[in-house]
Amino acid sequence: MLRVNCFSVSIDGFGAGPSQSLDEPVGVGGTRLHEWMFATRTFREMYEPGGGETGVDDEFVRRGFESVGAWILGRNMFGPVRGPWLDNAWKGWWGDDPPYHVPVFVLTHHPREPLEMDGGTTFFFVTDGSRAALERAEDAAGSKDVRLGGGVATIRQYLEAGLVDQMHLAIVPTVIGAGEPLLAGIDLPALGYRVAEQVAGSRVTHVVITRGAARPTTTPPEPA
Repeated sequence: MLRVNCFSVSIDGFGAGPSQSLDEPVGVGGTRLHEWMFATRTFREMYEPGGGETGVDDEFVRRGFESVGAWILGRNMFGPVRGPWLDNAWKGWWGDDPPYHVPVFVLTHHPREPLEMDGGTTFFFVTDGSRAALERAEDAAGSKDVRLGGGVATIRQYLEAGLVDQMHLAIVPTVIGAGEPLLAGIDLPALGYRVAEQVAGSRVTHVVITRGAARPTTTPPEPA
């Protein structure tokens, strides 16, 4: 299964703010989208045990890490570096021990050798498209699921291809005003998606969308 978990969206539909940079990794104003997750016990225990809120929000964060055998990330999710990799200095936002602890496949147009980190995370840089990344991730995951981490453009690409099996969105009661819209122009019902679950948390509303139809057997064209 290819799934999206804990992906935060503002009430005006944005999954990231504008002008991503080293100082603004989720774009201007984008950090507000993730404050609900930062408050949960599961998130805090990734970095220092103790503290954090329990309840519905924490349960969804915990569920997001269960039975995950591999991840897929877009290059923007991995970091702010653009163009060819001039060196291997950038190793992600997360320090020496990223929170994945499984193989992570990063979509990019520019080759780079695999990057092995502490804690069982290895980043593999995939240059031959989203479907190839999914096939490699599914092979690595074995009987477990593949989690699609983002960013927005990467999730849209897999959604439009009908390859996402399940998507959990956290609807955040804030407005961003500009940035990257997650679902604008995507006809989810036509692609076989429906709302399967809706739960109110203490800080956000959780909506789970599932795909009822089988995955397409043909490979869609990659975006320019």
